[in-house]
Formats: sequence, C-alpha cells, structure tokens
Amino acid sequence: MDINDFAYVIETKKSFADAVVSVLKAVEKKGWSVFQIYDLKERLAAKGFEQDQLKIIEICSAKHANAFLSKNRLTSLCMPCKINIIHNNGKTIIAGMNPTMISQFFPEVGQQEAALAQKDVKEIVDDAR
Repeated sequence: MDINDFAYVIETKKSFADAVVSVLKAVEKKGWSVFQIYDLKERLAAKGFEQDQLKIIEICSAKHANAFLSKNRLTSLCMPCKINIIHNNGKTIIAGMNPTMISQFFPEVGQQEAALAQKDVKEIVDDAR
C-alpha cells in the first residue's frame, strides 16, 4: 500500500494559520460539517513533548455518513473524516484521508459510493490550497 492510497496530500504556500482557516472555509463551502479541531502541538506540549504545528480537523457529510452507516454500522470506526494541517521542515501540508479506504474494509460500501465522498474531500483540500 502506498501513502497515496490512504491520503491525499498537498503542499500549500499559505502559512499554517491561513491554511487552517482555508480548510474551514472549504469545508463550509462544500456543505460538510466540522465536528472537532485538535491542536496536537498544544496537547503534547501540556504533557512535556515538543512538536511542530499540527491540527486535525474532523469533518462529516451527513449524506455520505448516512449512506455508509446504512450499509454497515461499523463504518463509524472510520468516521468522521479528517483533514490535517501539518507544519514540517518549514512547509505547510494539507492532508485528507481517502474515504475509498472504507470500501476496502467494508465491501458492502461500494468503491463508487466511497469515491463520491473522496471526491468531496479532495475538492476541500484543493480549495484550501
């Protein structure tokens, strides 16, 4: 398995903070919901560990979630979708998990159906770039 099978990753010229705002705007524009935002740098610092900036934004499309859950309730283990903003070696990266991975674990969720959710995630990431 290649990382591209699991995630859609792009580099942006935006600052870390601007990339976070851009992702939030792109999620809203696409009609998805933001569930939670985790600041890993902050949380790990509270435990005495030092990391560069990393935020995990949990997002959800009610339409896709309902379709997947109707096929198999255990698909909830892969929910909500995540888009990460990562600052690494002076670069800002935006990465989204590919929802087509769900169909590999839960075959009752068809590849084409999962591809529709993946198309949305890719468009959110591209729009945030």
